[in-house]
Amino acid sequence: MPLLVSFSVGAQTVPSSKQQISLSFSPIVKETSPAVVNIFTKTIVRERAVPSLFNDPFFKRFFGKNLQGSERKRMGKSLGSGVIVRRNGLIVTNHHVIDKATEIQVVLADRREFSAELILSDEGTDLAILKINTEGEELPILEFRDSDTTDVGDLVLAIGNPFGVGQTVTSGIVSALARTQVGVADFQFFIQTDAAINPGNSGGALVTMDGKLLGINTAIFSSSRNGGSVGIGFAIPANMVRTVVRAAEEGHELVRAWPGIVGQNLNSDLAQGFGLSRPGGVVVSSVYPQGPADIAGIKAGDVILAVEGKEVINVESLRFRIATIPVNEQIELEIWRERKLKKIIYTAAPAPEVPARNRREVRGTNPLAGAIIANLSPALAEEKELGNLWEGVIVTDVARRSPAHQISLQAHDILVSLNDIPIHLVEDVDRALGKKTSKWKIVIRRDGRLQTLELKR
Repeated sequence: MPLLVSFSVGAQTVPSSKQQISLSFSPIVKETSPAVVNIFTKTIVRERAVPSLFNDPFFKRFFGKNLQGSERKRMGKSLGSGVIVRRNGLIVTNHHVIDKATEIQVVLADRREFSAELILSDEGTDLAILKINTEGEELPILEFRDSDTTDVGDLVLAIGNPFGVGQTVTSGIVSALARTQVGVADFQFFIQTDAAINPGNSGGALVTMDGKLLGINTAIFSSSRNGGSVGIGFAIPANMVRTVVRAAEEGHELVRAWPGIVGQNLNSDLAQGFGLSRPGGVVVSSVYPQGPADIAGIKAGDVILAVEGKEVINVESLRFRIATIPVNEQIELEIWRERKLKKIIYTAAPAPEVPARNRREVRGTNPLAGAIIANLSPALAEEKELGNLWEGVIVTDVARRSPAHQISLQAHDILVSLNDIPIHLVEDVDRALGKKTSKWKIVIRRDGRLQTLELKR
């Protein structure tokens, strides 16, 4: 471990001992860097080749977007980083590093290369788990640090492969915790650091001074076109990473615990109205019947303040806290009800998929033909980030050049009614489309607003 020398505030002194002069992070780097790998991926990129004649402005003026050409394929390449977390070759990286990859190559710190198998990839957390065949050889690993035990100001190292130049180490501090407005994953609750993170660092390790994995580097804030670091980087906390690794080891899809409520952030005005001294927490506006929150006794109007003693700052932090709890595990929630603090036992459970999705494409001679529709459920609403839209029929996709595409139907539209027939399930769509008609009246909900489209044959 490196020697950390403390000085009194305001003191400026010249190093006076050999230990002070030789202060170094090298012992930590030597211990942790062998567990950080480089990841190279190949993807097939499809693009339409337009003859050079049609690139002429004269032709573009008359043909515009209707220019067609033959489709061609090319091989795209990208790079990133990863962290070995199990001695049998289990590696954590970012989902966006390996997304759509047809080939994944892992290069260890000692320059050995392995083909990797994708075990699990989760876009919601921007995490992916890879496996390489070590033929029984045990690899160096990074152990997880409880990311709730870190504080702003703690020293950290970022290890990765920026710009593909090779393994690189940068140092800094934890700049902030619980950042939720980053926009790179659904479960936003990031550790912010000023350790330089650059393109290619994605999937690399954020390491503490005791040589443990604090987080997986995932994003940077950059004001330059080349994406260079300006001292604001973000890492996915180790506690979320551990949840995804556990699912991969158990050999099943990632099933996250679900809050079972819809709520809003407790701001200053609301805090005053509820008799709380400061903002922070989630005000429950509705509870899913027979969901985990309902079973635990949570009611509309409650304010959720903490999960297992950890403060809930806003809706994003509540989703994060619940999502890191193993399904069926019992935890303690602190809530504020009728101006009193109350503790309740909450059993973590996944969002139910009731009714079944029954996902299918609408066919036939009707304006919805080409739309992919499905029954909404809490599970699908959670997947699509639809809040409390727990029932109805949702458009999940629209085929190009189809009738549904021509009437501008979009993914995430909710079908409300067809020719005044209410739509609750996919079967209701079939029933409405089965009736003969000379005109169509389609009511949808888009971005929270009702829109009506009327068509004649």
